[in-house]
Amino acid sequence: MSFLRRTSAVVTAGFVVGAVSGLALGVIWWRLAPRVPLVVRSGGAYPANYQPDGYLAADVSFGALALFAGLAVTIGLLVMRREHPLSVLVASLLAGGVGSVLMWFVGTRLGSVDIDGLVATTMDEGVIEAPLKISMPALLLVWPITAALMIFAVSFADWWGEAKKNARSSR
Repeated sequence: MSFLRRTSAVVTAGFVVGAVSGLALGVIWWRLAPRVPLVVRSGGAYPANYQPDGYLAADVSFGALALFAGLAVTIGLLVMRREHPLSVLVASLLAGGVGSVLMWFVGTRLGSVDIDGLVATTMDEGVIEAPLKISMPALLLVWPITAALMIFAVSFADWWGEAKKNARSSR
């Protein structure tokens, strides 16, 4: 029963830390990522210039924050329960999934603009900041993949150390 309690504590901690981290990182991403200027007029909305670097910078900043969060949260969960890497893996993947989705949700909602409403009500041409978005949806997987790779590396290092120790002791 103690094993189940400790495992559920790690999974619960992963969920809570992932949710809180995702909310906080969503705000940081919203403040950090650059916006593309968007021209709005009665006929529609379009970027002011061809600026793929603005969209790329938003994606890169999201990916960097997700990578950092994957490392930090997984290290914390490993410190909490290193002797049972499977529960840490489940907790880290749960934290990564929840955290990435919340980070995306908060970041995109904080800077959201009703483009269709602006187009329908504007008479003059105006320039606004385009809403924040992710151009590459696969970036939502950066945090969970980072966590999985880190658990793999730590588990492999533990296994390798035990194998070397057993090889020395059998001589």
